[in-house]
Amino acid sequence: MTRHIAFERLHNFRDLGGYRAAGGRTVRWGRLFRSDSLGKLRGRDRERFLALGIRTVIDLRYPWEIERSGRVPHHEGLAYHNLSTEHRPYDQAGLGPDVEPARFLADKYLEVAHDGVEELRRALELIAGDSAPLVFHCHSGKDRTGLLAMLVLDLLGVHQDDIVADFALTGLATERLVAEWHANYPDRTLSWPGYGRAPAEIMRLFMADLTARYGSVRGYAAERLAVDDALVTALRGQLLTSEPTEGEAAA
Repeated sequence: MTRHIAFERLHNFRDLGGYRAAGGRTVRWGRLFRSDSLGKLRGRDRERFLALGIRTVIDLRYPWEIERSGRVPHHEGLAYHNLSTEHRPYDQAGLGPDVEPARFLADKYLEVAHDGVEELRRALELIAGDSAPLVFHCHSGKDRTGLLAMLVLDLLGVHQDDIVADFALTGLATERLVAEWHANYPDRTLSWPGYGRAPAEIMRLFMADLTARYGSVRGYAAERLAVDDALVTALRGQLLTSEPTEGEAAA
C-alpha cells in the first residue's frame, strides 16, 4: 500500500494505515488520512481526492486562515468540521534564525494540548464515530495535524518510534512547502530556517513532556480530554484490523 498520495497542489497528504498497533492488530489502510490545506484542491486534484471516498474532513485551522486560504470544496455527502485547536497565533515564518525548532515547537504543541482540549476531544469523537474515511489537516499538515496524528496513533497502541517516524515524514514535503510559501508571499522574507521542517526530536520532546506531566500520552488524554476506555475501544474498532497481524502475538 502507498502511504504518500500524490497531488499536484497538496504536498503532505498521506495515509495513516499500516502501523502495528494494540493486540498485534494493524491500523487499517484507507480509513484515516492527514494532509496540508485542502483549500488548495482544484481540478484533477479534486478528482483524486473524491476518488478516495472520504466522507469527513476535520479542518484544524483558525477561521481567519480558512477565510484567507479557502476550505475543502463542497461536495454532497462530505461532512466538514472546523475545530481550531490552536488558540495563540504566531508567525512561524517570521521567527528569527536563532530559534531552535525542536524545543520551540514542542513547547507550542504543549500549549495546543492544553488550550485546545475541547477541539481535540471533539476530533477524537468524530474519528471514533462512523465517519471514515476521514482526513484531518491544518495549513502545512505538520504541527496541529502532527499533534492530532500522534494522539490518535498513541491511543490505537502504535509504538512511539513509529509515531515519531510518521511525524518526521513531513520532511519529505519540506522543499515544496517552502517553495509554496515563497510563491504565496513574494514580498516577504522567510527568516526562520526551521519553517516546514519536521525533525523527529520535536515529537520526541513533546511526548516526553506529556509523559513527565501525566505519566503517559494516554494519561494526558484521560485527565485533560476525558478519554475513557469506551472511546479508546471505539477508536480501535473503527481503525484497526479485526485480527492480529500474522506473526504478531495478541496482547
